[in-house]
Amino acid sequence: MARILGIDLPRDKRVEAALPYVFGIGPFRARKILKDLNIDGNRRAKDLTDDEVAKITAYIQKNYVVEGDLRREVQQNIRQHMDMGSYRGLRHRKGLPVRGQRTRTNSRTRKGRKQTVGGMKKKAE
Repeated sequence: MARILGIDLPRDKRVEAALPYVFGIGPFRARKILKDLNIDGNRRAKDLTDDEVAKITAYIQKNYVVEGDLRREVQQNIRQHMDMGSYRGLRHRKGLPVRGQRTRTNSRTRKGRKQTVGGMKKKAE
């Protein structure tokens, strides 16, 4: 089984499609890595030799920030926005959409489940 940076790549997928399972590597970057290392992207991940896996791992570590380091960096950036009190930071703090989406309807992913506000009954005199 091909294991790159602590991630088990799916055995039956093409290498080009399996590399994006590593956080920080997308389809374009996966193709670029394979092209630079002269590895055929149409081969299956289970067919990679240990030498090729080592080359891929070394190349990724040398040239890109991925997995835990990238996640940590993203969280630090969000925390920095929150600490300085920028608009984006306030939206993060309140759990609202950050990038200008409407909130009157939609945005349920960020806001959570809808909370029903009950109607007030009129006082009987």
